[in-house]
Amino acid sequence: MSKVTVIGAGNVGATCANVLAMRKVASEVVLIDIKEGLSEGKMLDIYQTSTLCGFDTAVKGVTNDYAATAGSDVVVITSGVPRKPGMTREELIGVNAGIVKTVMGEAMKHSPGAVFVIVSNPMDTMTYLALKSSGLPAARVFGMGGQLDSSRFRCYLAKALGASMNDIDGMVIGGHGDTTMIPLIDKAAWNGVPVAQFAPKETLQKVVADTMVGGATLTGLLGTSAWYAPGAAAASVVEAIIGDQKKLIPSCVALNGEYGQKDICIGVPAVIGRGGVERIVEIELTADEKAKFEASADAVRKTNAVLKEIGAL
Repeated sequence: MSKVTVIGAGNVGATCANVLAMRKVASEVVLIDIKEGLSEGKMLDIYQTSTLCGFDTAVKGVTNDYAATAGSDVVVITSGVPRKPGMTREELIGVNAGIVKTVMGEAMKHSPGAVFVIVSNPMDTMTYLALKSSGLPAARVFGMGGQLDSSRFRCYLAKALGASMNDIDGMVIGGHGDTTMIPLIDKAAWNGVPVAQFAPKETLQKVVADTMVGGATLTGLLGTSAWYAPGAAAASVVEAIIGDQKKLIPSCVALNGEYGQKDICIGVPAVIGRGGVERIVEIELTADEKAKFEASADAVRKTNAVLKEIGAL
């Protein structure tokens, strides 16, 4: 028996819960929110699709009743204010820091052994806050931004090359932000063949640019943050944990000397299994990639510094 709690019944959290239920990732999925009736209604709606989609996952929605989350193997935190058009993830920090600390503390009381997956923005800083404020081992607190950014990267590459999306291998590291993420275009491949063999440099540079503003593009079109891909990305990370899949997933993890960085949570490749972050993988970066990664880390640290300024740490 396995149990997953998703905190925050907004679009991302509800999508994550829906994907988890439909894919039968866990035996039970609990969705919790502060707004009366929101999580209950969304989970009832999901439950009513079970006969249509052929799943029998136990689903439950609750309002502020953390006792219902007790014994969760994984807790996904999506709580917080979503981005509005023109708003950066960094601008969200003042509001979302308080929310993340509160829900993290409540969830830990009832599921002290859980692995925590952070989705709330600004994700790198919220992951750092969750880790530092909780005192949990670094392996059990990490962010999912790299999975989402890499999915967008692969989709843009597939479209540019006219390839199947499932044949494309590509990874995004660095911060989960429009100017801090680093799509590793030189390491991207179509079934093992470097993508540079299939498209000119200008085309690939456009793929990188489109990837970096992938979230902002959707925010501009939708009037709020995206939710289908972020929710599915979070669910896929949970699946790797529950299934002990040992998948290599770009994740926002705590570094302790890896990539020349310490005291920071930022996106790098990591092996994800039942224990959470089971191993950080150091890949060889070009001089340009190293410089971009250092710049990304500097930017994340500047955002992290706000946590102390507002008294969150």
